[in-house]
Amino acid sequence: MLRRSLFFLGLCGLSLAQDLSVPSSWREPTNSRSSSDRVTIAQNAINVILGQLDSSDAQFNGIGWWQSGNVWSVLANQDHITSTTTNKNNVVNALNTGWSLFANYDQYHTTTTHCGGPQPRTTRTGLTETPICCNMLLIRGTTSQYYTDDVGNSQITDAEASSGSIPGKSFSIEGSCNGATMSGGVFWRPTSDDQGINSITTGLGAYLADATGDSKYANAASAAATWIRSHNINSDNIVLDTVNGHDCSTSPSSWLFTYNSGKYIEGLSVLADVTGDSSWRDLAVNIIAAATHTSAWQGSNGVITEGASPDSNNDGVGFKAVFIRGLHEAWTRSASNTDLRNLIRAYIDVQYNALLELAANGDSYSSSWTGPPQSFTTWGQLAALDVLTAAIDVNN
Repeated sequence: MLRRSLFFLGLCGLSLAQDLSVPSSWREPTNSRSSSDRVTIAQNAINVILGQLDSSDAQFNGIGWWQSGNVWSVLANQDHITSTTTNKNNVVNALNTGWSLFANYDQYHTTTTHCGGPQPRTTRTGLTETPICCNMLLIRGTTSQYYTDDVGNSQITDAEASSGSIPGKSFSIEGSCNGATMSGGVFWRPTSDDQGINSITTGLGAYLADATGDSKYANAASAAATWIRSHNINSDNIVLDTVNGHDCSTSPSSWLFTYNSGKYIEGLSVLADVTGDSSWRDLAVNIIAAATHTSAWQGSNGVITEGASPDSNNDGVGFKAVFIRGLHEAWTRSASNTDLRNLIRAYIDVQYNALLELAANGDSYSSSWTGPPQSFTTWGQLAALDVLTAAIDVNN
C-alpha cells in the first residue's frame, strides 16, 4: 500500500468558507412526489429485497454481513419516519437471529464495523425501542458492556499514548503523529496484530451518550472525533481512511470514500447535541459542504458515481448508502440551519430522481445511479434503500 506523510490539520478546516449553495448544474434537486407516493416507493423497494432474506442468518443473498446490517437499519428508519410498525417483526427477528449467531452481529470481530462503526440507533417500532447499528445489531442491555469491553479497550488513552503501548496489541504504538497526539484513535479491529486506526470510529459513544446520558460515552466520542479532526481530514475537508497506529503511515490520499465523511457527519451531528459544543456542529457543516460539492465521487450533475457495479457486489456499493444516512441524520438535527437543510434535501433529491428515472426497473434499482436500468441485484437494491427512505423525511 502506498504511504504518504500525514498532514496535521487540527482546526484549520474550520476557517474555510462554507459553500451551502445548490449548484445550478445539479440534476433535478427538487421533489414533486407526494408523501404517500414516497412512502410507497420506499416500502416497495424494501419488500423486494426482503425476498432475498435468508432467515437462518438474518443476511441477504448476494451481499455480506455488514451490508445486510444496513438493510435492517433502513427498515427501522422507515418505520420511525412513517410512524408505523410495518417492518417491526422483521427487524426484531433479525436482531435476535444476528445476535445469536455472531457477537454484535459481527462476523469478523471488528471494533468498528466496515460500514461505519457500531452506531446504535433507537428503532422506534411501536412501543419497542431496540438499539441497532448501521451494520451491527445490538440488543438492549448489552450495548454498554460491549462498548466498555471491546471498543473501550481499543481506544487509545492519554496514558497509552504516552507509554507507547496499549493492552491487547502486540506492537508498540506512536504516541503522536506529525505533532498531534494519537489519544482518542480507535483501532479498527481488537485483534493483537491489527494496526489500522480508521475514521469509522466516532458514532457509538455519541449515540450511547444520547441514549443513556452517561458522560463516559460523550467523552469517548469527543476524543475520537478530535482524533479524526487532527489526523484524518484533507485540505478539502474530505475525511480520509486510515492511519497506522504503529508507524503513522496512512492510506493513499486517493482513498476518498463517501462513508468516511458520512459517518463523521453523523457522529458529529449527534455529538453536538449531546455535548452542546457548537464547534462540532460547525465542523459537521464544513464537512457536509465539502462532501456534497466534491468531484471525488460524483459528476457535475451531483449524481453519486461511487459503487456503480452492475455485475458484481463490492464494498463501495454500500458506502454511498451510509453517506446518505449520515446526511439525513445531520438534516434531522439542524432545524435552525435552513441553508444546510436545503442543501441536504437537494442533494438527496438529486440521488432520488436519478434512481427513479435512470436506474429503476420497476421496484428494483441498479447500483449505477446514472443508469441504465438492469435486472435485480441485491447490492443494487441495498444501495438505493437509504435514498428512498431519507427522501420521505427531507421532503415533508
